[in-house]
Amino acid sequence: MIVAWPPAPMCVAVMRFVLLFALTSLLGACAVGPDYETPGLSLPDRWLGASAEVAKRPDMAAWWRSFDDPILTKLIERAIDGNLDVAAAKARIRQARATRAENTASLFPSVTGSASETRSQTAATTLAGFAAPATTSTLFEPGFDATWELDLFGANSRTVEAARYGAEAADEDLRSTLLTLVADVARYYLDARGSQARIAIAARNAAAQQQTVNLTDKQFAAGTGNGADLAKAKGQALATEANIPALNISYRQTVNRLGVLLGLGPDAVVDLMARTRPLPVPRTSVATGIPADVVRSRPDVRKAERQLAQATAQIGEAEAQLYPSLTLSGSLGASAANLGDLAKPQFGTWSLGPSVSVPLFDAGARSAAVAARQAIRDQYFIAYKSAVQTAMEDVENALVALSQQRVEGQRLARSAENYAEAFRIATALYQQGSSSFLDVLDAERSLYSAQDTLKQSQITLSEDYVALFKALGGGWQGSIDSSRPEVVDQNMGPHLRRQ
Repeated sequence: MIVAWPPAPMCVAVMRFVLLFALTSLLGACAVGPDYETPGLSLPDRWLGASAEVAKRPDMAAWWRSFDDPILTKLIERAIDGNLDVAAAKARIRQARATRAENTASLFPSVTGSASETRSQTAATTLAGFAAPATTSTLFEPGFDATWELDLFGANSRTVEAARYGAEAADEDLRSTLLTLVADVARYYLDARGSQARIAIAARNAAAQQQTVNLTDKQFAAGTGNGADLAKAKGQALATEANIPALNISYRQTVNRLGVLLGLGPDAVVDLMARTRPLPVPRTSVATGIPADVVRSRPDVRKAERQLAQATAQIGEAEAQLYPSLTLSGSLGASAANLGDLAKPQFGTWSLGPSVSVPLFDAGARSAAVAARQAIRDQYFIAYKSAVQTAMEDVENALVALSQQRVEGQRLARSAENYAEAFRIATALYQQGSSSFLDVLDAERSLYSAQDTLKQSQITLSEDYVALFKALGGGWQGSIDSSRPEVVDQNMGPHLRRQ
């Protein structure tokens, strides 16, 4: 025997449900609140500090390779994999994507299943002299319940839209973190190599000054010199040597910071950096493009724009609360004392119907919520404009710093050459008895100062190169896997809790 269940009336109701679903899907294109459009900002046609020949769009891919330093490249690659700020940004991406998936589920019906078995007993009774014994019975009740909030005015779709923009903002947040990380690793690496170079300059000058001390000591012992010259020579040599500990402190602190940036701890790269290498110097000029390129390439600007889009969608989410909402709910089940009866039509139960909620009076709370969302949107719009202006400022500052630093470096290089020549001449004249020992000491002191200042200028030049690429949005251009969690939870299912 074939049993027709569910009954025909319910089949009609289900068909109505399907038709209503199709109709609502068409109405899903309806939404309240503003539709987001990317703001159009007025930007200049070129950078003030850039020459015409570098106006082409810059190549951001692995710009640090222009330093031609394999250790720098290795450190950056390790930092991308191990940096803790990057790991936190990846976790924020996973959170944003999970939130988007959670909100997307609100667009679809929710169905739950239930099943129960109830065993009961009635007490024995006596009526008109007749005794009725106690009875026991069993009731089986399986069923399904479904609810679906029909998104008539786009409240749920705006929520999903906002979540999507939030996930995209999280992606840009990761890119922004990577941009800062790459620039920081490069800058600290340059600082470390620069400190090594300055330590070598101080040690070399201290050794030369010690030779002057030895020469003066011999002259004093032979009776041709005086004690004052010897004391001055020793004092100057010791003063130069005294600069080395401070430079060592700076070097070690910088190397420790590199280890932390790699997510490995402060002592992670001490051995790798121990061998002195020349200060990396950029070998190419930088193509700066036009200001509009920065808006497209800077992840912090793109993040601010996505946050503005998210805040705009949330206005529609609040606006939809001013309109009626329609929820469709239904249930399907059966109730029988015997399992075999559950499939029979007469034991089936079902219900299906809509419910409407209409806001009548809330003392202006919903309207105030819309106004609050609009004010938040305005804040993000201002933040976006500020991000663009800051990006413009960063590039202009980096351009002028780089160009002027080149000029300074060229002049300091000629200055150091002249001081080296002055020291050579002063030493020769003193040995001939044609000048005082004070001239030699002054020439030594000036030579060391000129060489150290030149090296500091070269360090700054390389760091300005890094700053320009950071300002232009040059970070890690490769793919990043953010799907792997930092902590893998075990035994997530039902289990005995540890005491």
